[in-house]
Amino acid sequence: MEEHVDSDHQLMVEGGLTFPRSMQIDPRRERFPCCIVWTPLPVLSWLVPFIGHVGICREDGVILDFAGPNFVCVDNFTFGAVARYIQINIDKECCISPHPSAFKGEQEYQHDDPRRERLTWDDTLRKSTQEFQHRSYSLFTCNCHSFVANNLNRLGFRSGGWNVVNLAVLIFLKGCWVSKTAFLRSFLPFVIVSGLGLAFGGTTYLTFLALFAFLLVGWFLLGTYCFKSLIHL
Repeated sequence: MEEHVDSDHQLMVEGGLTFPRSMQIDPRRERFPCCIVWTPLPVLSWLVPFIGHVGICREDGVILDFAGPNFVCVDNFTFGAVARYIQINIDKECCISPHPSAFKGEQEYQHDDPRRERLTWDDTLRKSTQEFQHRSYSLFTCNCHSFVANNLNRLGFRSGGWNVVNLAVLIFLKGCWVSKTAFLRSFLPFVIVSGLGLAFGGTTYLTFLALFAFLLVGWFLLGTYCFKSLIHL
């Protein structure tokens, strides 16, 4: 897959290392070094505002996100500007294995030679990127959250065990807003749609909204914790 190259940083997917100039977040240039990033989704976020699109960033701040079948988008966040982010302290919160060769559920990656040189953050993201470049995309079984959770497990972020549910909860509870404008952009459509729904639909709209949220959240809870083969990581 061909990749775009910007003027400041060489992008990595297939090979090569990058060396970040700093860990400084720069929302204007869409640079979020070592961050999980989130942005609202059209329509879905208007109904359930904690639903959104997520990506993970390289050490130079370039965003990677699983955007479609066999396609990991590089430096072009699929659904618009980043609204929320969580920056990860690599030294304190990650334990990157020397050679992640096999993913075992939500537990750990095994390594076949402990003497091998430790992988960097970007090395680890590259491996997940290469894997998801050969995966089908599905909103309900293998989506952007699957891609980020896969990366976090490879990185050993907070001892691993990440899935689409606890990742969504982490972002909702701990995500930092880029700006007040980003906050408004995320919640204003929900407020407007809810206001119109209540004005014209009343309790019928509330019933529909509750049922929609229940089915959506229920699917991911069941697929993650009861039928683990349904939601891919």
